[in-house]
Amino acid sequence: MVKLRLRREGKKGHAIYKVVAADERSPRDGAFLEVVGTYDPNTRPARINLKDTRVEHWLRKGAQPTDTVRSLFRRTGLWLRWTLARQGKDEATVARVTERWQMQQADRQARDADRKARRAERKKKAASPADKPAA
Repeated sequence: MVKLRLRREGKKGHAIYKVVAADERSPRDGAFLEVVGTYDPNTRPARINLKDTRVEHWLRKGAQPTDTVRSLFRRTGLWLRWTLARQGKDEATVARVTERWQMQQADRQARDADRKARRAERKKKAASPADKPAA
């Protein structure tokens, strides 16, 4: 059976992964059939590059993604597109739902950035010496 999984590369302590289609019996860094993307968890936000057409090709052929690779697909929206296509939705519906999902993700990132800024401001205000009583 073919699995879509991560192949570790890079320096010690600074791993970069390739998303590969490989036989499930081959070792993690052993033989593989095709590289379908890369994943760099060391950047903020993590950089995920996938060849969407090749990933969909392998999924159509029955390849099973590992849990980690499936979570990467979810973060990029590829898993949503694949699920809708598998349900028989037409291209217009898939595009509309994917666009709405991308807008929701952008809104979520903006809210998270706002929340972080407010927390930092409160923390700074709490730690300011003007608020502390004189000894």
